[in-house]
Amino acid sequence: MPFADALTAATKKKSPICVGLDPQLEKLPAELSKDPDGVLAFTKGIIDAVKDIACCAKINLAFFEVLGWQGMKVFWETCTYAKERNLIVIADGKRNDIGSTCEAYAEAYLYEGSPVDALTVTPYLGSDGVAPFIERCVKNDKGIFVLVKTSNKSSGELQDLPVGDEVVHEHLAQLVESWGAQHLGKETSLSCVGAVVGATYPEEMKYLRTLMPHIPFLIPGYGAQGGTAQDVKYGFIRHGTGAIVNASRSIIYASSAADWKEVAGKAAERMAQEIAATLG
Repeated sequence: MPFADALTAATKKKSPICVGLDPQLEKLPAELSKDPDGVLAFTKGIIDAVKDIACCAKINLAFFEVLGWQGMKVFWETCTYAKERNLIVIADGKRNDIGSTCEAYAEAYLYEGSPVDALTVTPYLGSDGVAPFIERCVKNDKGIFVLVKTSNKSSGELQDLPVGDEVVHEHLAQLVESWGAQHLGKETSLSCVGAVVGATYPEEMKYLRTLMPHIPFLIPGYGAQGGTAQDVKYGFIRHGTGAIVNASRSIIYASSAADWKEVAGKAAERMAQEIAATLG
């Protein structure tokens, strides 16, 4: 099934909630060991807690890479575990390059049969640094999310620079739409090419949605970064589809006591209810 169709079906069946798995050793629940084994127990526990509520898990490669080869083993085990529990798996690696290096990045994560369904990609190198990822998406029913307007405070240092009558992130949005409009799903008007648009910039999000009508949004910045349900509503299209909203710390670290899994599940459910109420 094309990625856009699978994503839309998952959001309709469960919710548009994406849970970010950012495991930090010092923040693991007290009962878990502070090593790769503890990280795997943690990620599996969170996945079990949210799998009936969230449609996606966004697994941040940095927190596994820092643990060396054992951490990367845990990353792939986490991806497989999430996939087996019917979550759409997003590898948050923000990869990009050109030529054979870009081809290698694309093949590493978006090969046929990979437990990774989508990968975050930075567009700084231009279209030839994105094309190999799109090729794998089309061939293997995968997806990418291109960084367009990120949620961090300093994003405007580059992303808001004027370019003629627009700013960089607006020009980039039009490029992303042009890349994605060529590869729409069979059952939706959405593409396998998505965009990262931060919840912390709701007015920009509102305009970016008009520039990218065929692009699914991955919306970070909800919860701990200050984004609200009211902010993220501008990323959605009809019937509450077209976007997924990520929260990490506010869910996975909602408790460090023995009830950490139960509390994480409740936090995800509360978030889903808040967004559903806003979308009507």
